[in-house]
Amino acid sequence: MFLLAFSQVIISVDLNIVYVALPDIGQALHFSAQSLQWVVSAYSVAFGGLLLFGGRAVDRLGARRLFMTGLTFYAVASLVGGLATGQAMLIGARLVQGMGGALLFPAVLALIATSFEGQQRTKAFSVWGAAGSLGLAAGALLGGVLTDLASWRWVFFINIPLALVILIPAPKAIRRDGPVNTSGGFDVPAALLATIGVSAIVTGLVTGPDHGWTGSLPVSALALGVVLLLAFFFTEAKTRNPLMPLHLLRNRPLVVAMAVLLVFQTALAGAYYIFTTYVQPVLGYSPIQAGLAFLPLTLFSIIGSGQLAPKCMERFGPRITLFLGMVVNGIGIGLTAVVMTTGGSFWALLPGSLVWGVGGGLVFVSVFATAGSGVAAEQQGVASAMASTAQQVGGAVGLAVLVAVANSTFSGTYADAAASDVVSGLRLAGLIGAGLLILGGFLALAIKKRPAVTAVSSAETRSEPESEHVPG
Repeated sequence: MFLLAFSQVIISVDLNIVYVALPDIGQALHFSAQSLQWVVSAYSVAFGGLLLFGGRAVDRLGARRLFMTGLTFYAVASLVGGLATGQAMLIGARLVQGMGGALLFPAVLALIATSFEGQQRTKAFSVWGAAGSLGLAAGALLGGVLTDLASWRWVFFINIPLALVILIPAPKAIRRDGPVNTSGGFDVPAALLATIGVSAIVTGLVTGPDHGWTGSLPVSALALGVVLLLAFFFTEAKTRNPLMPLHLLRNRPLVVAMAVLLVFQTALAGAYYIFTTYVQPVLGYSPIQAGLAFLPLTLFSIIGSGQLAPKCMERFGPRITLFLGMVVNGIGIGLTAVVMTTGGSFWALLPGSLVWGVGGGLVFVSVFATAGSGVAAEQQGVASAMASTAQQVGGAVGLAVLVAVANSTFSGTYADAAASDVVSGLRLAGLIGAGLLILGGFLALAIKKRPAVTAVSSAETRSEPESEHVPG
């Protein structure tokens, strides 16, 4: 379990460590205020677009094999990212990191879902969720320390030794996979349609503020994305071995989890960007100070995911846990945004960030445990990939939209804009994200009411695709 949890630490570290380093990366490689988000979005697009392929590969080739392959991708791409001398090289490295994540993430969830049963599975998901929160805290702090004392390049180099810590013992520590099952192929056309479709939509959203929403590039990119994603679903309905078996869309807990994750990550990705932008360009924090400002938020997220989430699921079930988590998370982000002023301080941000952290921890654990309920063991990889795809697409789209809102109150760079204009945009974007989270919480109520989670056999779990039972 240590290796599985630590791999989630790496994924979370890589997400948050980049946010703190964004101002230095933008200055060093001459990104504009709008294009800088591609350092984050490139990762999300590759991750989200290839997750279905990764999940299917996990089910066909084996979770252990894809676990190690994904970590190798991370290590190599991190080396290239740290050595980047231009925007294209860095964004390319981030794309490859996203590919690694698309293999690693479903492999980890599949290994947890198939290695533990009953209450042990709930505990395993709680440890995994707490590890993710720990990674966010470590990423924020490491990003600040490394950027301040060394260089932004080290936010990428640090992934190399972290990956090796897992790759070296993994062959002996993780049980071997069964025989490779490549019958029917991997539905490569569908993987290409999904990846290019998502990329086109995000491109349209990112370029809209610069080119105008009626400009040829945003309009054509958005139209292409919609067409390709429609073609993806048409292809999946016709093929004998789909990348995403459409019958899984009849599993209510999985579909609800996907919808909740889409809204959750839409707001969360924008909120992290807003928080980083406020404490650095507006309040003038150094990277180390910015990393420390993230620390209370992520420490309370560890409490929410490691302590509160399993207790809430056992007592109230995932339906209420998800609802409460989304609402609490939204209230926290709203409280954080509303106190953003040109003369603000860390202490004004603290109450909202603590509430934000607790809510996020509740959501993170319960939503992924819900996504895997009622799904056969041989399809856990693709089910977790479907949920993760919704998460990554939400992150990419949410970041594009909320950054556009945040930047709508000024033109040029943050350094050239009036602080009051920057804060006005950040506050508006944060409040929109908070509202989305609170409304999104009501999606969780679409799960059927059931008693609190109890330990049942995996066979019983698989026989109840319409239940809200969380594995464990």
